[in-house]
Amino acid sequence: MGKLLPVFVALISILPFLCNSFSPESPTDRRVLVLLDDFAIKSSHSLFFKSLKSRGFNLDFKLADDPKIALQRYGQYLYDALILFCPTIERFGGSVDVAAILEFVDSGRDLIIAADANASDLIKEVATECGVDFDEEPGAVVIDHISYAVSDIEGDHTLIASADFIKSDVILGSKKIEAPVLFQGIGHSLNPANSLVLKVLSASPSAYSSNPSSKLSNPPSLTGSAISLVSVVQARNNARILVTGSLTMISDRFFRAGVQKAGSPTKHKKSGNEQFLTELSKWVFHERGHLKALNVTHHKVGEAGEPSMYRINDELEYSVEIYEWSGTNWEAYVADDVQVQFYMMSPYVLKTLSTDKKGLYSTAFKVPDVYGVFQFKVEYQRLGYTSLSLAKQIPVRPYRHNEYERFIPAAFPYYGGAFSMMIGFFIFTFVHLYSK
Repeated sequence: MGKLLPVFVALISILPFLCNSFSPESPTDRRVLVLLDDFAIKSSHSLFFKSLKSRGFNLDFKLADDPKIALQRYGQYLYDALILFCPTIERFGGSVDVAAILEFVDSGRDLIIAADANASDLIKEVATECGVDFDEEPGAVVIDHISYAVSDIEGDHTLIASADFIKSDVILGSKKIEAPVLFQGIGHSLNPANSLVLKVLSASPSAYSSNPSSKLSNPPSLTGSAISLVSVVQARNNARILVTGSLTMISDRFFRAGVQKAGSPTKHKKSGNEQFLTELSKWVFHERGHLKALNVTHHKVGEAGEPSMYRINDELEYSVEIYEWSGTNWEAYVADDVQVQFYMMSPYVLKTLSTDKKGLYSTAFKVPDVYGVFQFKVEYQRLGYTSLSLAKQIPVRPYRHNEYERFIPAAFPYYGGAFSMMIGFFIFTFVHLYSK
């Protein structure tokens, strides 16, 4: 017994860590595969990786052409997220290819793609499948002769200082990014047929995409605010993707660099790159904007149990609890635009749910005077948040023969007609029999 006591004490001491590691409650991705062109990127982009590690992510660094890399084994995924910092890779190693990456995203996992002016066709193909089209002109980068970053060396204005951010606190955080973001790389456009792609950082109206070492013979294919510098995608399965045309913007050099936008007297001691990309990575890895719904219930007014069916014109109550992941725990989600539909082929009832600001959303309404198989449906989609799709099926029956009122007010004229006919017949008979 004395020999087993230290082992027992050791098991008790690591139990909290085991429970935390395998907790199904957290939506935050933890195992991240980072594919690199060169291991030098690990040190040149150390501040970004350090930020991820400080938030509890386990990063596995591998060369993109490593013949041993794999995303899954025996049908189980080994990682929760994938970072591609390998813009020049022509072919992935191991079992990784474009199809494997798309299947990885289709399983609900997250992806970060960083390209540059020398991006390979492989990286561009992955981005295209995600709804983003990089400029195909060889050597093309984003150039801006008005919104460029002031530097000691007069260059070709390919170093851009952009502050055209998406207006969304859930994606970029509630703290305002004061300094412009430094960007140097390739621009891209969004596929107009893909409504799931959003521009997070846009180029200014004076920007265009071209090769700075060659003269313009034709108008550039990408110009103005149509150029996206950084974009995000939230798939219908709530997988999230980040695409940027500049690997350099994530580097330690740009994180620490000062910035002054041309034409502006303000010189910032530090660019907005670190804050921008840190907050954006929190959103991509579901540390913010992730919703879950619990305890979907419905019942008749005045009752507690959920019935197997409703009768037409019943009064009912519907409720659901919605919470948001804050990065460390679940907190009550507060909004005024959550709606429920009572649906059969089309919505017969559409009600906005009221909230107690503690996570509970509820409403009450009358079952329509139509019988059939209905559904309680909540389809909630809001910019930056994971979508919620809830459905519960319930049949609605008509009144039984013994549940109708004895006398229906609408039928009083018919009742009057029947009784007047009987009285008239009685009077006619009496008069006919006893009159001379």
